[in-house]
Amino acid sequence: MDSGEEADVLELKGKKKKRYHRHTPRQIQELESVFKMCPHPDEKQRMQLSRDLGLEPRQIKFWFQNRRTQMKSQHERADNCALRADNDRMRCENITMTEALKNIICPSCGTLQASEDSFFDGQKLRLENARLKEELDRVSAFATKYLGRPITPLPPIQQTSVSSLDLTVGGYDNPGFAPSLDLGLFGARSPSMSFTFPTVSETERPMMVELATRSMEELIRLAQTDESLWNRFGSDGREILNLESYERLFPRPPHHIRTVDTRIESSRELGDVIMNSLALVDMFMDSGKWMELFPTVVSNARTIEVLLPGIHGSRSGALVLMYAEFLGLSPVIPSRELCFLRYCQQIEPGFWIISDISIHSPKVNFIPCTMRRLPSGCLIQDMPNGYSKIVWVEHVEVEEKNPVHHLYHDLVESGIAFGAQRWVGALQRMCERIQCLIVAANSPKDMEGDEGRRSMMRLSQRMVSNFCSILGSSNGYRCAAPAGLNDAGIRVTAHKCSDPGQPSGVFLSASTSIWLPFPPQAVFSFLRDERSRSQTSPNPSNPYGRSMLILQESCTDPSCSLVVHASVDIPSINIAMGGEDSSFVPLLPSGFVVLPDGRPSGGSVASSSSNPGGRSSGSVLTVAFQIMVNSLPTSTLNLESVATVNRLVDDTVQRIKASFGDA
Repeated sequence: MDSGEEADVLELKGKKKKRYHRHTPRQIQELESVFKMCPHPDEKQRMQLSRDLGLEPRQIKFWFQNRRTQMKSQHERADNCALRADNDRMRCENITMTEALKNIICPSCGTLQASEDSFFDGQKLRLENARLKEELDRVSAFATKYLGRPITPLPPIQQTSVSSLDLTVGGYDNPGFAPSLDLGLFGARSPSMSFTFPTVSETERPMMVELATRSMEELIRLAQTDESLWNRFGSDGREILNLESYERLFPRPPHHIRTVDTRIESSRELGDVIMNSLALVDMFMDSGKWMELFPTVVSNARTIEVLLPGIHGSRSGALVLMYAEFLGLSPVIPSRELCFLRYCQQIEPGFWIISDISIHSPKVNFIPCTMRRLPSGCLIQDMPNGYSKIVWVEHVEVEEKNPVHHLYHDLVESGIAFGAQRWVGALQRMCERIQCLIVAANSPKDMEGDEGRRSMMRLSQRMVSNFCSILGSSNGYRCAAPAGLNDAGIRVTAHKCSDPGQPSGVFLSASTSIWLPFPPQAVFSFLRDERSRSQTSPNPSNPYGRSMLILQESCTDPSCSLVVHASVDIPSINIAMGGEDSSFVPLLPSGFVVLPDGRPSGGSVASSSSNPGGRSSGSVLTVAFQIMVNSLPTSTLNLESVATVNRLVDDTVQRIKASFGDA
């Protein structure tokens, strides 16, 4: 074929190529108006439209066909959304009806007609197999420890797929406790895992989804059941779970065994927070945002794996495997580590559920406190005024490896230390802070002043987070105790730092706790006043030896009060108040934590755990601060520095006692 023939072929193909015609806005408007009155025009009507609009009858016919198809698709999508919402509501109603059927009383004999377990036999065997393997690993570890050599493992059974995870929920959990994960944490708020967490297999995923679904169903009943399941205690009306009613509602399997050191901590709290449900759900499902949302409770958090991403790009139906460490706000209260599934579900517009349930790994490390989170979490419902109504349920089994220090025994044993009231109080404080930042950002007036306020608030928030990080129960050693009764000794931690936002050098973090026979609010009011607090001790957090200002943050609720302060030089304050980036301003925070002692009014220092929710008779005060030992990170620590910080803490404690009448 010569070049001329080739050109003719290309021209012929170009003529055969389909041409597209774009209607004018006037034509579309006329067609839409006719479509509203008559979606199926006859041939005579199409011919009239063709003459009026200057279009071919065939174009008119195809336009109406396409428009009818488009309307059908829109109606189907709307119907699907409505059916999905109805399905969620019917599922919740089914949960309630199923539970009512399970608790029908026989009229002739008066006994409870409980239904059988709904698990398939194969799934039961897999769970039991995982439990037995975990028990074997635990026994092997003990045998290796006492024999001094590893024991010969049993030959593996190739026919059975053994899960590396022990799944538990409510009344269906396995006996015994699997110690918390050995994550080899280093640093206060940036956890690092010393091993790779087992990848969730395709066999385990359906089991985890089923576990998370049953956890959500149990949480709904716990959150919405009337007071027959909950008892009120104390002057603040805290709600404590009635364990007898709970175990009748959620019976445990016959093989479930609790050790003598195991106890149940269950509480429920209601509150309103100034944030909408969508924003809260987004923060809860992101481990980094969640940790920042609860700086005084969550010291470490990490998303291990996203098991379900959610439906149509939303958070509804999302399922994630997470790790977290909960802070007791005192070195003598053991932190609680756990690995858990977090499931998010939207029940109806503006109404969400976040449910947690623990799982355990055979790769464990023995720590002072083992925690299993039974179905816990919160219900979040939008309110017309822009707030959200929160119903928080905290339900855990705890096994203490070592006795809790007597100063905090009643507080921890009663469930106040890690209860729902503390979670809701921390959430309300942080939502108020976030709202202030949003209002300042959207204010059209005084832009420079608003930027300065936001920068100062971020600086203060970082100070509080850094302060909470030094209150952990690990990586410290106990020095000589200060004089006086009811002390917890002084715990000193040495660390080196060269990170941005922190002074560079070697530092000592020191803390101690004392009991005071005064209500927490009175102690908090005294300590938050810088004039009265200055009588106790000089500010120890000034590493520069030059003119400084004091940045202070204070907050309080019935479960916890904090007063945190740090020395900041004047140029750094000017940077923050000018609205510039304050993330590199060095901070060395110190402060106080005031907690109720959990004892009944008039109670002694001795333990009185028979008061699970009674009014507190006094306060437990933790004094914590940091000092710079040397400005060079490569320098070494000497015993003289430890003795100095020990004397400083002792002097501070004695001055505080003297200020309260040498109590």
